[in-house]
Amino acid sequence: MASEVAAATGGELSGPDVRIDGASIDSRNIRPGQLFVPIVAERDGHDFIGKALEAGAPAYFTSRPETAGGTAIRVADTALALADLGRAVRRRIPDRVVGITGSVGKTSTKDLLAGVLKTTYRTAASEKSFNNELGLPLTLALAPDDVEAVVLEMGARGIGHIELLCSIASPTVGVITRVEGAHLELFGDIESVARAKGELIEALPADGIAVLNNDHPYVAPMAERTSARVLRYGLSPDADVYASDIVLDDELRASFRLHTPWGSTDVRLGARGEHQVPNALAAAAAGGGLGVSVADIASGMSAAELSGLRMELGRSSGGVTIINDAYNANPTSMSAALRSLAALPAGRRVAVLGTMAELGDDSAREHLAIAEQAAGLGIALVAVDEPDYGDTARHVSGIDEAVAALDDLGPGDAVLVKGSRVAALERVAQALLG
Repeated sequence: MASEVAAATGGELSGPDVRIDGASIDSRNIRPGQLFVPIVAERDGHDFIGKALEAGAPAYFTSRPETAGGTAIRVADTALALADLGRAVRRRIPDRVVGITGSVGKTSTKDLLAGVLKTTYRTAASEKSFNNELGLPLTLALAPDDVEAVVLEMGARGIGHIELLCSIASPTVGVITRVEGAHLELFGDIESVARAKGELIEALPADGIAVLNNDHPYVAPMAERTSARVLRYGLSPDADVYASDIVLDDELRASFRLHTPWGSTDVRLGARGEHQVPNALAAAAAGGGLGVSVADIASGMSAAELSGLRMELGRSSGGVTIINDAYNANPTSMSAALRSLAALPAGRRVAVLGTMAELGDDSAREHLAIAEQAAGLGIALVAVDEPDYGDTARHVSGIDEAVAALDDLGPGDAVLVKGSRVAALERVAQALLG
C-alpha cells in the first residue's frame, strides 16, 4: 500500500491509500500498478509523472512542493527514497540474496545462477544489467511477494559503490568473478578495482557464503576479507567446485564434468563460449551452497537464457555465421570472444571490433594487443572508429562502412561483432542478419 511505502521511505502521503505492485523509473514502459519514481538527472523525471499516471501508475514519488494529482508520496530525494524502498522490501525476503560482482562475467553468471535457483526456489533476478543504485532497489521492489531467492548484479564506478549496494541488499551470498583492468579511468589502478569489488565479501554475514574465483590472483585472496564460509571455484581440482573434460561443440556450447562437494555430474551449457565455464562454476558453487542438488544445478544451467547481445549466434541469408557479442567489451572479454571465433568451424573469420572504453592510460596498448591476438589467431580485423587497433586492422568509419567491408564473405565464413556499449555495434549484426 502507498501508506506502507511512505512509512518505509519517510515520505508524506498525499491522496488515497492505493495498492502498489512494484516500481519503475521509466514512464515509457511502466506497468499498471507500479509506483513511478521520477529520477532527477539530465532530464527531470518529474516532468513525466502525468504520462506515468496515464499508463496506470497508482502513485508516485515527488520531491516537488506541488503534486500532479492522484496519490503522491512526497520525499526529500526520489533516488534515496527508492533505495529505502529497496531496503524495506529486502527485510521481507528470505535470506537467500546473492550479490554478484566482478570486472567481467557478472551478467552471465547472474543469468546462469538464476537458472539454477529457479529449479528449487521461486527466484527473482536483476533484469538486463540493472546493477547500480537505481537498478538494484528496483529489482528488489519488483520481486514477487512469495519470492524465495533473489540474484542481484552489482556494478561499481568507484570505491564505496558496492558497499552502498550491500547496505540496500544485505546479501547473504557474494560471488566475485574476476578483477581486471576495466574502468581504469574511474578507478586509477587494478588494486583499487579489487578493493571496490571486495566490498561485497566484506559485507557478508558470518553465516553467509563467499564464492571466489580460485584461478584469479586478485579474487582468491579475498577469502581473508570475510568471516563467511568460502567456496572456491576454478578449472583445477584444488578448487571446491571445478570442471574437467571441457569440450566445445560446433556452435560453441561447452560440455564438461562438474565436480562439487555435493557430488559430480555432466553439464551441457546453453550459453556459448568456453569462457562461460568459469561463470557456470560460480553459479554451481552459489547454487549448491544454497541447497540446490547437483542434478538441478546441471539442468538449471543447461536451460538458462543469457541476457541479449551476449554470444548470440545466427546465420545470414548468405550462410555467414554471425556471433553478436556487442553488449560490451574490455580486454578480457574481447580476448575470450576472439578465442571463441577461432574455435568456430569456419572458412574465413573476421572480427568487427569497436572501441574498448574507459581503459585510461592503457587504452592504446590494450587495443593493439587485441589486434595482435586476432592476427595470431588468423582472424581478419575490421576496426570501427577506433584507430588504436593499429596497422594490421582494416579501419572503417560507421556502421555502413563496416557492413560494406564484409561484402565478400560467403557460406561457411564467420564474423564476430563486439565493442563497448558506446559503439552500439549490434547494428552491424542486425544488418548482416537482415
